[in-house]
Amino acid sequence: MQKTFYQKELLIKATQQRKGLNNNKKDIEKIQSWLNLFATQNPNAGTATGIDGDFGPATEKAVLNFQKFNGLSQTGTVDQKVFDVLAAPLKKAFEDPIPGNNLRDLIVNTAKSHLKNHPFELVINNQSNSGPWVRSYMDNHEGTDWFWCMGFVQAIIDQAASVQGKNFKTLMPLTYSCDTVGVTGIQKKLLTRFQTARTNPALIKPADVFLIQKTTNDWFHTGIVTAVHGDLIETIEGNTNSDGSHNGNAVMNRIRNYKQSKIDFFSIESLVV
Repeated sequence: MQKTFYQKELLIKATQQRKGLNNNKKDIEKIQSWLNLFATQNPNAGTATGIDGDFGPATEKAVLNFQKFNGLSQTGTVDQKVFDVLAAPLKKAFEDPIPGNNLRDLIVNTAKSHLKNHPFELVINNQSNSGPWVRSYMDNHEGTDWFWCMGFVQAIIDQAASVQGKNFKTLMPLTYSCDTVGVTGIQKKLLTRFQTARTNPALIKPADVFLIQKTTNDWFHTGIVTAVHGDLIETIEGNTNSDGSHNGNAVMNRIRNYKQSKIDFFSIESLVV
């Protein structure tokens, strides 16, 4: 794999605890982030707390609640073993075996694996587009200006391609920009424009990358096509929400009508062959 920053998100340097001599602000922020991410899926667990890098009484109580909820010893401290449980969704998304007989299947199934582990951004230091999932997709970049939909797409393609020993950068450059991938598609003749896609849906295939146009050579959102149904495409996309925003907060499975939107399609076929 080319995008491996996620591995650093799975580790803390030392046991973290209230008034601990080895406390580390970044590690405590990681712990607080995962406590909050756990709360989004388990709102009754009592693990939502501030993300400030300070292991105070509120963080200690949130840790105790997390340990109780998961049947762990209630110590109020977080060593690597406890952190492994906290960060398990990220490890599963990036490292669980992915089934698939070909690259297209692998890409779709990788996207589904991430989806079921609930990638979600956080607001840290008043900055949206933050947290361990965003940093993993964006190679340690985070913050309000770092839209992460393309980072998600490339992480999925990279992970799937690596199963077959392929480098996704032979298909497109490492980038966080929809425009860069769109222009690459034009240059390599891999981009099907929306006008053509509307008249010839057979050109759209699962695992291709959709790019929503703002203007002819300006795209503002992307994701993975997982299925085509008549006038509709089914997608898995990051940095979105229930309204289909290009700056939402989650990875979601969405339905889009490609015949009513200016959606271009970047073919991954050259990586498949």
